[in-house]
Order: sequence, then C-alpha cells, then structure tokens
Amino acid sequence: MAGNFWASSHYQQWLVDRQDLYRERAHDLKVLSEEDYQKIMMLFSNVIQTLGEQLKFRQQVIATATIYFKRFYARNSLKCIDPWLMAPTCAFLASKVEEYGVISNSRLITTCQNIVKNKFGHAFNGEYPYRIQHVFEAEFYLLEMMDCCLIMYHPYRPLTKFCADLNAEADLLPIAWRMVNDCLRTDAPLLYPPYLIALSCLHLASIVKQKDIKTWCAELAVDMDKVMEITRMMVNLYDLWKTYDEKKDIQAILARMPKPSPSRPPSEAPNLQDSQQQQQQQQQLLSSVP
Repeated sequence: MAGNFWASSHYQQWLVDRQDLYRERAHDLKVLSEEDYQKIMMLFSNVIQTLGEQLKFRQQVIATATIYFKRFYARNSLKCIDPWLMAPTCAFLASKVEEYGVISNSRLITTCQNIVKNKFGHAFNGEYPYRIQHVFEAEFYLLEMMDCCLIMYHPYRPLTKFCADLNAEADLLPIAWRMVNDCLRTDAPLLYPPYLIALSCLHLASIVKQKDIKTWCAELAVDMDKVMEITRMMVNLYDLWKTYDEKKDIQAILARMPKPSPSRPPSEAPNLQDSQQQQQQQQQLLSSVP
C-alpha cells in the first residue's frame, strides 16, 4: 500500500482523462444520451448506498464500492456485466478491502433481494435473479479489470483538515460532507484528486452558509480552475435532481440500456448441446494443425 496519494495506483493509474472516459463510453452513448447514462449511474450509486446502509457499512466502504462500480464501467460497456450484479459485487469487494469484516454470503444476497424489491421496485420488475456464485464470478472480472488496484483515497480526510484549518467544523463540515457523498453520483472521482473534490464541496458549502473563505482559498497552491470544474459538475447534478423523477423515468431509460447476453453461471453443468459444440470446436482445431 502506498503511504501517500501521489505514489498510489489511484493517482498513477486511475485518474482518467475526460476524453478517454467518453471514448470508452462511445458504445453505450450510441443508444443513450449522456444525461440518461448519468441517470443510470445515479440509480446504481443509490443502490450501493442503500445496500451499504442496510449492511451497516461505514460511509468510506460505500464510497469505495461506488468508485469500484464507476471504474468498471469507465472501461467496459453496460452490456458486459449486468449493473444489478456488479453493484453488490463492488459492495462485497469493498467490504473486504476496507476491512469491514466478513459478510455472510446469504446475508448479502438476501439484503440485495430485499432492497431491490422494496426500495427499487420501480426500476426492477420481478425477482432478483443473482446468487452468490454470480457475485464470486463477477468479482474476478472486477479484480482483473482494475489490475488489483484496490486502495482508494477519498475526500473525507482532506475535507476534515480543511475545515479544521478554517475553524469551520461546526458550520461547514456537515454540509460539505454530504456534498462529498453527492459527488459520488458524478464523474468527478474518476477525473480529479480527492483534495480538489474536498475543496469544491467546501466552496459550495461556504456559499450555502454565506461564509467568506476567499482569502483562505487565495493562499492555497492549487489549480482553482479544476475546483471550479468540479463545482460546475455538482451544480449540474443538483439542477438535474430538481427536474428528474427517478420513479417515473428510470424504467424507460433502463429499457434502452445495452443488455448483457445471458450466460451460464460457472456452478451449472453444461448441457448436451454445449458439450457437442465444444467437441466440434476441438475437432476443428485438431484438424487444422499440420
């Protein structure tokens, strides 16, 4: 584990360029608008948040799981693995990385089934189909895609230090902390270092509380243009929330989402047709060898 952010895989491998991010999403954006794609990401961020709260996770575990989810789909299409499976997989992996403790396999799936049925019935019709063996399989794909870069740095610690330096723990910290949680619904964690996200949320909190921190900000050796970029992303998120009704709109958006092709879970034995196809392929390969 790297002792500081600048030497970590988070900084060196997982702060992506905006153009690269949109290039990887090109397949999905052929059938979805950018706004609809963001609404899908918001939905599954909410799923992870609710699942984590039901499992009594600390917020840092939930934040790690959410960014794992975003990392996977920053490099893969939505059709690669069903997001309804990837969401609990990310929560399962994050709980181990953040040393929350071992989660009972049955408890994870039962909790996921309950929240999908009771909290997200407007987005998912029918019974939740995935079991723990599906989570195990998806976890290997997630680990491989991230190249086992699992250590995550979050804005919570720099935010706490900034507020202590401002003597603003009482008035700005609670609001800015909630804004950091909201920021998980945007692309900011993939694009910017945690300390810039913390500064942006602190800036927004100071506007809400009408507290002047301009002099303090002027003394910082940071790129304020990037802070303003994050602030605009947050403002756009809040503007979207004013007009977006998830319960009414998300079904139509999910209907257009690229779907993964159904696959046989590893725990199931192949049927006769699968075996025959495998034998034919092996025979063709052998016959092609000189």
